[in-house]
Formats: sequence, structure tokens, C-alpha cells
Amino acid sequence: MSMDNWLGIYGQQNTKEVLNKLIDTGKIPHAFLFNGPEGAGKNFAAIRFAQAVNLSNKSLRNPEHIINSIGNLNEPFVKFIIPLPRGRNETDSSGPLEKLSNEEIQLVRDELQKKINNLYYKISIPKANIIKISSIRDIKKFLSFNFEENIYRFIIISDAHLMNEEAQNALLKNIEEPPSGVIFILISHSPERLRETIRSRCWTINFNPLSTEDVQHILVKYFEFNYNDALEIARFSGGSVNTALKISGYDFKLLKEKTVSILRYSLGRKFNSAFNEFYSMLDEGGSEMIKLIVYMMITWLNDIQKHRFDLDDYFFHDYKDTLDKFNTRFADANLNELVFKLDRLSSLLQNNINPNLILMNIVYEVSALITPYNKKILVE
Repeated sequence: MSMDNWLGIYGQQNTKEVLNKLIDTGKIPHAFLFNGPEGAGKNFAAIRFAQAVNLSNKSLRNPEHIINSIGNLNEPFVKFIIPLPRGRNETDSSGPLEKLSNEEIQLVRDELQKKINNLYYKISIPKANIIKISSIRDIKKFLSFNFEENIYRFIIISDAHLMNEEAQNALLKNIEEPPSGVIFILISHSPERLRETIRSRCWTINFNPLSTEDVQHILVKYFEFNYNDALEIARFSGGSVNTALKISGYDFKLLKEKTVSILRYSLGRKFNSAFNEFYSMLDEGGSEMIKLIVYMMITWLNDIQKHRFDLDDYFFHDYKDTLDKFNTRFADANLNELVFKLDRLSSLLQNNINPNLILMNIVYEVSALITPYNKKILVE
């Protein structure tokens, strides 16, 4: 399969070259770990790789049917495992969907269909925060199907780091003794949460953040953004389609205004005003909104660094006056330490810590960036 046939996969040139070489040699490892940031196309690449591996087999009688079946996530050609919510009275012996309500089952099916229609789509199911051991045990049923044709079948586990200890143990047994013609692909942006015994049995393929241009093109082609809006949002995406889509769900101009206001009030130690600005946004997104604003804060701090080195490619290009004034007054402020602290505070939101406590810490950490004697800040 040539590089030109990785249809829809933007960027990731090195990754595609490595996968192509494996296909060309015919020596396909039985298990992969696709590692890299969210929204970089790992799920999409896994599907394309499954298709490419089978296309390389010239003896297939009906390759078009097999390729289409893989693209449609049809079993028994591919098993696509995702996090699912826990049903009422569910036990580990229950099937993955057995205890879910009819509405929940329909939602799962709808989300999978959206993924099939658009492989850049991020599946979103409320309370789906774990990959169940029953989903992993279901692999045995998948493997029981026999084929006359010599095809490769794929087991793709999206967000593999969300397997609990029991699910990882069950998966390990399958990976340790892989059946012929079956390839596992684990997809994760947090591989450190997987057991070392699993990671050591996988061929790791690293994905990089996408370029601004690639994110822009994906937003236009796959999500029907207009060209200019896609470019503005892509600049803030950090190379992630997921981040770009999260940002696009809000009034982007207002989001930037609120971010700068929170920074101004925090740096000026006007704590009540900073908290009020935060709270005015939380009704729209709760913890996710806190993460998003922290991400925007870090982006602004990175712009400060660029300004110090006379670089012009600012994300907050329409707030250049705030960059000028900050660096004029506080050229020696330690930005790297603050970025690290903000990132850590944002990550704590997934640990069920009170969001209000984290919000207070964010404001106080920003306020501590400058000394108590330098209270005048930015635009009054």
C-alpha cells in the first residue's frame, strides 16, 4: 500500500512509512500500541492499517467486501472495543451491553455509526469511563469464528488505558498466546497506565501532534467548518482535532476574552473578580471548561515566551498589547514553572477533586507569578 493510499490520514509521515515497511516485508507484529496525543488520527490510522494489511494479500477473492467491512467496523473482520457505561445491577459476568437501557444501547450504536461515517469523530457516551472486563472477555467469542480465506482480523481497543486491572489481566492472556491471523491494536494517549507486561508485548507506533494546517483541513473536510474559522481554531488546537472541536463548541471570541480577563485579575490579585469570571463560564462546561480555560492560559503564557524572543506567530495575536505590557513590566517572571503547575492542576480534575478547590489554586498560582510589590498589571 503506497503512502498515497492512506486516505484521510493527515500528517504522520514517519508513522506511515514505518507501517508501510512492515506491510511490505510481510512481517506484521501480532500486537501494536498506537501512542500519541488525542485527536492526532490514531483510530483512523488503525482502520486504514487494517485495510492496508489485507489489501497486500493478492490472493483474496473479494477484497472490496473485506475492506468495506473493516471500514464499517463489522465483525468478524474487526472488533472495535470502546469504553462503556456501567448498567444497573451489572456484574463482571454480564455482557458489555446486557444491563444497559434501550436508550443507552441505541446511543452506543449511534455513536459508533458516527465514527464509521467520520473516522475523526470522537465517540462521546456519558459515564463511559472504563473498558469493561466483559468487553475483553468478548474477544474469545470473536476469535472463535473460522475463515476459509487467509485474512488478517483486527482487535482495536480505543482508549486502552481505561482498562482496569482485571481487564488488563484478561487482555494479557490473549496477547501472550495470539492466534494466527489476528492483530491487536491498542490506542492510547496515556500508555503509562497500561501494565508493562502489556506494553512490552506491543510494537509501539508513535503519533505526533498535527500541524495547524492539517487540523484546519480536517475541520473543513470532515466537520464542515468554513476556512477562516477553521484556521483560527486550529491555531489553538495544539495539533489535536479533539481540542479544536472542544474549543469550537463555545463562543471562541468570548473564551479568549474571559481567559485574558482571568489572567489580568489574577495577576492583579483581584481575586473575587477572577473567580467571578471563572464562574461565569462554568455553567457552560463544568470541569471541562476549567480544563479548556487552563489550556488557553498556557497558550497565552507560551505567547509571552514567543514575545520575549521576538517571534511573531502569536495565538493571541489580537491581544498583543497584553504581551507587550507584561514583558515590559515582568521580563524575569518564571513562566515555565507556572505552566507546569497549571497543567498539573488541570490533570487533577479527573481525580474527582472539588473543582472549586482547583479553581482557587489556579487563580492563586497565577497571582504568585509576580512579586507582591508589582501589583500593576496589563491593561487597567
